[in-house]
This record gives sequence, C-alpha cells and structure tokens, in this order.
Amino acid sequence: MSTPTPTPPAPPTVVVRTVRKGGWLAIVLAVLLVGSILFNFLLIGVAATQITSTTETSTLQEKFVSGDREASDRIAVVRINGTIMSPFTERTLKILKRIGNDANVKGIVLSVESPGGFVADSQRIYDQLMELHEQKGKTIYVSMGRLAASGGYYVAMGGGPKSKIYAEPATWTGSIGVIIPRYDVSKLASDYGVKSEPLVTGPFKDALSPFKEMSPEERDVWKAIMDEAFDEFLTIIDKSREKLDKEAVRKLATGQIYTAKQALANGMVDGILYEKDVITQLQKDLGLSKARAVTYEFPPTLVDLLVGASAKSNENPLAKVLEASVPRAMYFFGWQAGMQ
Repeated sequence: MSTPTPTPPAPPTVVVRTVRKGGWLAIVLAVLLVGSILFNFLLIGVAATQITSTTETSTLQEKFVSGDREASDRIAVVRINGTIMSPFTERTLKILKRIGNDANVKGIVLSVESPGGFVADSQRIYDQLMELHEQKGKTIYVSMGRLAASGGYYVAMGGGPKSKIYAEPATWTGSIGVIIPRYDVSKLASDYGVKSEPLVTGPFKDALSPFKEMSPEERDVWKAIMDEAFDEFLTIIDKSREKLDKEAVRKLATGQIYTAKQALANGMVDGILYEKDVITQLQKDLGLSKARAVTYEFPPTLVDLLVGASAKSNENPLAKVLEASVPRAMYFFGWQAGMQ
C-alpha cells in the first residue's frame, strides 16, 4: 500500500494596499480643521459667558486720569470708543449706573471717539445720560475726538440743553442720518446659477435678501422705519441744542461730515478744546477748587486674554464674529456699516 503524497502548503496570501499619495496629510489637515472649528465655537461660547459675567457681577476699577489725587470730588470721564453696539454697550451702561450712585461725582466728561452704531444702542446710552442729568443732577460736557459721527453725535446730546460740546481742532462730526446696510448680488447669483428660495410666512419676511431686487412695497416698509428713527434723531438734537431748531437741524442732516470749524459755525458744538482742557473747563464751571478726573475699567476677562484685547477699551474685540446678517438700522458714518 503506497503512502499518500502530502499536500504542499498553500502559498502565503499577499495583500497589496494602495496608499493614496498625500492621504495622511489630508487626514491631518482634516483633524486640524475640525479642531479649529470646535475651538472657535468654544471661544464664542466663552465670550458670551465672560461678557455676561463682566456686565453683571464684576467690580469696576477706578483709574486716575488727572487733577488732585487726594480730592474727594470727582469728574468722571466716560469713553465711547468704536462702534456703539451690544454687548459692550452694557459695559457703558453699568459705568453710568455706577456714576449715578456716587455722590462724589460732580460732573461727567463724555469722551466720544466713534463713527456711531446701532440705533437701539445709541438710544439706550442717550437715555441713561439724560437720566443722570435730569434725575441725578450730573453736569455733562462732551469731548469729541477724531471722529464723533452719527450715533457718536446722537449720544453727545445726552447732556441736555445745558451741556457743552467741544470738538478737537481736527474732529469730524455730523453724519446725521440713518443707514440700513444692504447689498444686491442678484445678478451675480443669476450669472452663476444660484437661486434663493426661502420659505417665508409673509411677503416682507425676506425683504432685505441680497439675492433679489427690492420691490417698491418693500422699500416703502423700510423707508417708514428709517424715517421714524431719523425724525427721532432730529428731535433729540432740537431738544439738546439751544442754538438749533428742528428745521435748522434738518438742513444739516444730509448725512455729510462737518469739520470742527464747520460744526462750530453751524451751532453743532460750543467750542474747540482738547479733552484735558474740557476737564479743566468743567471743573471751573462747577466751582470746584480741587477735583480728580477718573475713568472706570473692567477687570480683564478670559476673552480679553485669549484675543489679546485690552479691557481698558469698550471696543468689541469680537465685533466681526458677533455681527449677524440680520436687518438693522444704524446711526453710522460710512457705507460699509454692515461690515464693521
């Protein structure tokens, strides 16, 4: 009986994997991209938390500006810097509230360095200033910096008719009016085959869509809104400037910018002085032999540290992130209002 021939072992299976060139690089880049997106969402979330914490619970820090450090009487310097917009408007309102509760603050110098901002934010600051003047008896003078336009001029009216407004020699002011930013890219979208078909509950829900031309009916709706805000602007200037009546204000309210000399000639300001001289003038008019000028700051937040922004300023370091593409009326100098 013959011995069976053993079956030879099967040859080893060879698996050939084709690795696409640059595959690992693509994976690494994708991971980095996802990580970057998550970090940005985290940063925005932290921003909202920190801003809320700052405006509600933080203790304001008083900082010496000039004058007699030992004087008990104070002149508060309140700075309106950059675009007037939420959420940093709340910081200004908290400063004004602190001033209203301090009997040692005898007067306020409102230092304005702003192209303006949102209608509602400008109104809130104006109302708070009027309350300080009318209910708390605080005398308010205004010191305009390089630019105090539109909403910047609006808040300058907050001192009432007895207030004095001073511009620097090179100040630009005015730009009295309202702007609602809008861009029409309907032709560009059509050329590239892009069509917008939003689902809406009413004919005016997407009235400011950039992907379609504005109809006459839509234009009428938004014109009525702008006219109301514009008339309010003229009214508060009429109330606050004894040298101007409403018709005179209307003639000035073309949206144009005025130099310091032009503003003085038109009764828009009362004189030309730098901030330090405005502080001195207010102290003299208040009859204070000694006074110290102070300003107020918020402690640095985590957001300030992350973005390298200084807590000394009321400017919004996340303005471009927080800007949303929603309709908004603005007291603002410049056609690029929606891009700030």
